[in-house]
Amino acid sequence: MNAFDMEVSRVWPGGLYSEHIETFQVNLGRFCNLACRHCHLECSPDRTEMMAWETMLQIIKILRTSAYQLVDVTGGSPELHPHFRPFIDAIRETGQTVQVRTNLVSLLESNLEGTAAFLKDHGVLLVGSLPCYLEENVTQQRGPGVYEKSIEAIRMLNRLGYARDEGLILNLVHNPGGPYLAGNQSDLEKAYRDELKNRFGIYFNNLYVINNMPIGRFRQNLDRSGRTDQYSGTLEDAFDPVNVPGLMCRHQICVDWDGKLYDCDFNLALCLCVNHGSANRIETFRRELLNGRQIATGPHCFVCTAGKGSSCCGALQ
Repeated sequence: MNAFDMEVSRVWPGGLYSEHIETFQVNLGRFCNLACRHCHLECSPDRTEMMAWETMLQIIKILRTSAYQLVDVTGGSPELHPHFRPFIDAIRETGQTVQVRTNLVSLLESNLEGTAAFLKDHGVLLVGSLPCYLEENVTQQRGPGVYEKSIEAIRMLNRLGYARDEGLILNLVHNPGGPYLAGNQSDLEKAYRDELKNRFGIYFNNLYVINNMPIGRFRQNLDRSGRTDQYSGTLEDAFDPVNVPGLMCRHQICVDWDGKLYDCDFNLALCLCVNHGSANRIETFRRELLNGRQIATGPHCFVCTAGKGSSCCGALQ
């Protein structure tokens, strides 16, 4: 039993188990036009892993026979996948609600012209990464020029109706700039809203605050700076049992580019496959076995229970 399981057992002696799957998350691969310092998957323009069309068809087959509250498409930069549009088309044809996680700047790529309009026409919800409303902090995490392009992308999405028209949702994501917990989500959302509206005249719907996961590139930066133990201690000390019932792993399944199944995108990064008594591949997907499965855990899970909690949809409290 690891340290996280020991903490959870004090609240739930039986351990951490999933409930019904509400979110079906799909990771299309590691290819991205950015190489962000906090990326838990170490995505970059040099990565070549991408989901095959055959795997996408397996997913579509499942979505045709089983309804979910949300199909959450991520990466990498999912828009850069060569089969992105037909995949989104096929998902929408099943009647499922689709959300795409974007780094925003990929929407400005010359070979992706019309992608933003395509997303609007298909009623796709968007979650855009903007680690901070200040240019200096974004540059530190994501590289030179990314801040300006992100603002330009949000402007374009606003012109199309995102965050302005009913049903066209554009949420943003904040990540802390270092080895500390994110600030209060509602306070940060107000600061983002005021800064972006007053300085650029741009709008968004909600802000998701996500703590940095001590894996991937962020872990490498922690190791280089000698702050790994400090950050781990911060996370463990901030454990709040109130967050346990709402952990995202309890309500979702994640499919990686190669068809393997995971409890969440962070377990995916660590190759901690689902533990449910059946083959952990999309070809043998059985929802009835995945409901009520024991969650695979590790010390990294303290990120999601620290402070006000953290998930792909922001704070838990």
